[in-house]
Amino acid sequence: MRIGELSTKTGVSVRALRYYEEQGLLAAERSESGQRHYGDKAVDRVRLIQQLYAAGISSASIREMLPCVVTGVASPQVLAKLRGHRSSVVKQIEDLQDTLRQLDSVLAGAVKSHESGVPCAPD
Repeated sequence: MRIGELSTKTGVSVRALRYYEEQGLLAAERSESGQRHYGDKAVDRVRLIQQLYAAGISSASIREMLPCVVTGVASPQVLAKLRGHRSSVVKQIEDLQDTLRQLDSVLAGAVKSHESGVPCAPD
């Protein structure tokens, strides 16, 4: 598939896909005219890259870990980094769960306030 189709399928801009290629995160074959062509697995790879970026992982770290995704083999140094990133993601999830509980509490209070006729005003 060409870069525009990959962009459409993943929701990632063409510019970002070119950046991924520059960073060594994504590879494309080139036609004689220089157009990029991606295999079917590129969609999953781009989605993984997006997830890792969303978790706050740098492109350098992503570049190190992507071969592990393909081969299932990692050096002790890469495994240590992966464990560190995993801990960071777990912390983010816990923080988001706390935020969700806070929002649920505010919403529950606002519903009670509304039902009793007392407006919920900001501080």
